[in-house]
Amino acid sequence: MSEAAQTLEGWYSLHDFRSMDWTAWKLISSDERQSAIHEFHAYLDKVNQAQEAEAGSHALYTIVGQKADFMLMILRPTMEELNELENEFNKLKIAEFTIPTYSYVSVVELSNYLPAGEDPYENPQIRARLYPTLPKAKHVCFYPMDKRRQGEDNWYMLPMEDRRSMMRDHGMIGRQYAGKVKQVITGSVGFDDYEWGVTLFADEVLQFKKLIYEMRFDEVSARFGEFGTFFVGNLLKEEKLSQFFHVN
Repeated sequence: MSEAAQTLEGWYSLHDFRSMDWTAWKLISSDERQSAIHEFHAYLDKVNQAQEAEAGSHALYTIVGQKADFMLMILRPTMEELNELENEFNKLKIAEFTIPTYSYVSVVELSNYLPAGEDPYENPQIRARLYPTLPKAKHVCFYPMDKRRQGEDNWYMLPMEDRRSMMRDHGMIGRQYAGKVKQVITGSVGFDDYEWGVTLFADEVLQFKKLIYEMRFDEVSARFGEFGTFFVGNLLKEEKLSQFFHVN
């Protein structure tokens, strides 16, 4: 049996994708719409307060294409808190006009392929990655992925040293995009349908294409990567909520 990599876990994560029922939204009065938007603002104020207190983080993005209209990503210390916030959103007036299209449950994760040493949770750089404040980058890209388990291309049958070496080379590609793309890796083994979720943030949307394409040629992705649905979107600033939800 191959040695399992030890992982470091941080905050739990929920990616909640929604489409708007614009037809139903148009049928209610302007006052009702404004009241629903105001209530949504109050919800966002609450999650903003948690972020300021470093008790979690969140990101709100519109989604381009027919897969969803917007995505709310939430990070919290416990799975219970994620569930509470999800249910709280579902009880908002505006939720009556949304259609859940996709969700992803996971936990911020770092694979500890490095030799044993100091307590990683005491390292400020590692803590910043496990308990991140999500950036307000202009664009987001999210996708789930697995490591292949087929025949000779079975990641989980490889010796630890081989996996460590390949992941080191794989990580070098990502480092070339430092300052251009921020990456949050969340583990979902036992939590959702894939093994990891990858959330990328960038101010230049083409950086997603360049990074992911380049990584396709790396052995970790070329031999062992299997990918789910990709979502890409644009930052939805809270002061732009009324504009986003405006209908004639």
